[in-house]
Amino acid sequence: MEKHIDLFLIHLAVERGLSANTIAAYSADLAHFSAYLKESGLSNWREVCQTSISGYIQSMGISLCARSRARRLAALRSFFGFLLKTGHIGSNPASLVHFPKLGPQLPKTLTSAQIGALLAGPDVSKPLGLRDRAMFELLYACGLRVSELSELRVSQVALDPGYVRVHGKGDKERLVPMGEIAAQWLRDYLQSARRLLLKGGFAAQIFLNSRGEGISRQGVWKIIKTCALKAGIAVNITPHMLRHSFATHLLENGADLRSLQIMLGHSDISTTQIYTHVARERLKEIHSRYHPRP
Repeated sequence: MEKHIDLFLIHLAVERGLSANTIAAYSADLAHFSAYLKESGLSNWREVCQTSISGYIQSMGISLCARSRARRLAALRSFFGFLLKTGHIGSNPASLVHFPKLGPQLPKTLTSAQIGALLAGPDVSKPLGLRDRAMFELLYACGLRVSELSELRVSQVALDPGYVRVHGKGDKERLVPMGEIAAQWLRDYLQSARRLLLKGGFAAQIFLNSRGEGISRQGVWKIIKTCALKAGIAVNITPHMLRHSFATHLLENGADLRSLQIMLGHSDISTTQIYTHVARERLKEIHSRYHPRP
């Protein structure tokens, strides 16, 4: 059974061009389902039926939210669709299983004050602090995904024109302006702190860890959480919240949806439209808080 999962993951990487993070998520979901099948006494994909998959989804109960259960079902539909296409099974048993009902999930954002506190948090007199400030500025200025930031190469940045050439999901390339402030912090980091972190070595990635190697997604995540705690930001912050904040704050200040879609690298504008709901919700919150007759 594992052999077919491996073939499917290769298919995702080679033919569909999905990112390593997405493939890792598919791999984890399918490994979990495979373990469930073995516990149920099933040893062949042909033995899996609609009832098997429904039982698997229901077995998660309240241990996983509806969105996570829906993601696992989507992984199974894609996997069994691959097995059907390659002739290993005669029908897709996941195709008729209903997705869990999902309520609206608005992106979580930071306020401008929280963003300011986070950006001002690192000690820029130290190489790692200057690196952190440059990372935070670039994340917020360009709306980058954390994987895009950690994989960013020196060759992808043009400081004088002030833009970043980003390789996003599906290896799609987009140009994003970075603004003068972010460009200056990045310039300062490249001219001083990065050279110290390299210790005479070489690394293609812009942002480095204390050993002079390219920083990982997990490393960025940990740094942001640590800096947020020191800055007194009382929310469970994630790197993606800076991307959400970038999008929401641009809309609140008059940016058009099409331009925002291009900067975020969304293939479908309906994905970008979720931020209009966030902006409206914030306006309602401000109205109810400050209007004399809420």
